[in-house]
Amino acid sequence: YSLPFVSPNNILLTTTNGTGVVIESVYVLIFLILAPRKEKLKIEGLLAIILSIFATIALVSVLALQGSHRKSVCEVAASVFSVIMYGSPLSIMRLVIKTKSVEYMPFLLSLFCFLCGTSWFIFRLIGYDPFV
Repeated sequence: YSLPFVSPNNILLTTTNGTGVVIESVYVLIFLILAPRKEKLKIEGLLAIILSIFATIALVSVLALQGSHRKSVCEVAASVFSVIMYGSPLSIMRLVIKTKSVEYMPFLLSLFCFLCGTSWFIFRLIGYDPFV
């Protein structure tokens, strides 16, 4: 969404998202290296599905769409993936409620997801991009 051929003059978003891609890629790579074999196969399958969906959206937007249509598709896709990302820590909430223990809920992940979401909310309030 923030790349120059989709939305020009978004160096802040490009830098932020590029840094996030690098950090999350390292995290996923470490997880795949250290995960038990059964878990690794499950995650690799899920990762293949997600990357296929992402690649399809990227290719369609680059090859078949131009201008505002391309930007709109990328904005919607980025918004959907962001909602999924921010909602993913909720997947552990069932276990937290069931065990009545926050042992399985990483505090720092929850805190920084909250701070990141708050930062983007404030950025949106002072900016002009409705999809941020």
